Amino acid sequence: MSEWIVAIINQSGYVGLFALMLLESVFPPIPSELIVPFAGFAAARGDMNLAGVLVATSLGSVAGALPWYYAGRLLGLERIRKLADRFGRWLTVNADEIDKATGYFNRYGPVIVLLGRLAPIIRTLISVPAGLGRMNLAQFLLATAIGATIWNLIMVSAGYLVQEHFELVASYIDPLTIIVLVAVAIGYVFRLLTWRPQARDPQ
Repeated sequence: MSEWIVAIINQSGYVGLFALMLLESVFPPIPSELIVPFAGFAAARGDMNLAGVLVATSLGSVAGALPWYYAGRLLGLERIRKLADRFGRWLTVNADEIDKATGYFNRYGPVIVLLGRLAPIIRTLISVPAGLGRMNLAQFLLATAIGATIWNLIMVSAGYLVQEHFELVASYIDPLTIIVLVAVAIGYVFRLLTWRPQARDPQ
């Protein structure tokens, strides 16, 4: 995959970089940990402008977050609550827990989105609850832009500093991604084993 990423950036420049980051935000298996550091390396050798790299990667990240945001809005909170009532054990949540989570998101949504953009895997998925909670679009875009810019700045700087060894960045980030995935899987299994149906008020 790294050769394909490098070829697109070399052939299409900032437009290719924007497109790759858009795809990365929609499809998590496409790794920004390879895309952005290589762009930083390209800037270090003078093939690209550092500011242009940061703008292209961040705009791509923001554009790629919108499909998941609108998917959450189209699905809707009421539909999720009904699914929780029907398939609560496998979703490991009930309607009351969804309401509580939505309340937290309504209060701290921009902070949650911003911090979520800094975590592998989560930075893609965080757009869904933002859409479900109908978070203000301007707030969502601003928080996403800030979080994405911080992440991309870290990755660009890493690629700029290590230069032709930019793939080393991915070798350090990949274990973190695995840790996040394992933690999510363990959390799901724990919730599955300890889940209890929502208590019903007596009639």
